[in-house]
Amino acid sequence: MKLERLMTITILLLNRKRIQAQELADRLEVSLRTVYRDLDTLGQAGIPIVSYTGMEGGYEIMDSFRLDRQLLSFDELTALSTALRGLESTKAYDRTNMDLLLSKVGAMVAQAEQGRAGEGERIHIDFTPWKNSEEDRSRYDSLRQAVNDRRLIRLKYTSRKGEEQEREIEPMALVLKNYTWYLHGYCRLRGDYRIFKLSRIRELAMQSDTFVRRAESLAELNDRWVNPEASNQQEAIPVVFQFKASAAVSVMDRYDEGEIERLPDGKLIVRTSYRNEKWLITSVLHYGTDVIVLEPADIAAKIRQAALDIAKQYAIPDQV
Repeated sequence: MKLERLMTITILLLNRKRIQAQELADRLEVSLRTVYRDLDTLGQAGIPIVSYTGMEGGYEIMDSFRLDRQLLSFDELTALSTALRGLESTKAYDRTNMDLLLSKVGAMVAQAEQGRAGEGERIHIDFTPWKNSEEDRSRYDSLRQAVNDRRLIRLKYTSRKGEEQEREIEPMALVLKNYTWYLHGYCRLRGDYRIFKLSRIRELAMQSDTFVRRAESLAELNDRWVNPEASNQQEAIPVVFQFKASAAVSVMDRYDEGEIERLPDGKLIVRTSYRNEKWLITSVLHYGTDVIVLEPADIAAKIRQAALDIAKQYAIPDQV
């Protein structure tokens, strides 16, 4: 524990211009006497710590002493810090451990370049999903523990077809894909590896039994993974849409600029393709009356029928 405290104090001193003994004591949850002894130990080890008295007093490391950062430039360090803060937003790691890691990176920036540190704040990466409930967080924490402890789990899972089954899983790894968390696991029901979307997991229960981790690496598991939206691997369906001008912003968000043709009256023609017919129809219905399918005719007919089926659900029953 003492070695860990000494390392933490050193990192904090390297990353801060000056820090007071009481703040160190509060941060480390030890007494002031322990902090003073630790500072003395660091001084005897050759780290030049200087003390200052008064209201602005405290402890700092002499400016001439800094971690050797020859392997990383300032721009590389700020890029690394930005990436770590983006990872922090996923809550994939314990906050305390992440704070310490970020402090270590900050400590590698030389005193002469501290004035440039704000440059890294011009880019912010946030992977936090729009849906981020406490239930989602609890499910993630339980699965992460099961992965780390190699504990079997039981759960109810709803497939893409809406079928719900109880599964017994050997959890292998957690993966963040397109702002959504997934679980790689070996499904004992299927006798093979499967990928599970965390939002479709219900009644998760961690078992007391453990398992021997199988040989597949995370890279190999990812290679097995097929994008759920393109899982049927059917041929691409070319389509031509005509959007109203009021849908321009949404069109720009969803389609590539090379797929968009802007007409003089403000309407937009989009030429694109889909690999899943159901996903195509659902996407068109999402736009309501803001879009018309110009081609192909069979897709337009299926969308018309889907809209009629929806309308039937809201039909007013005959008055008796």
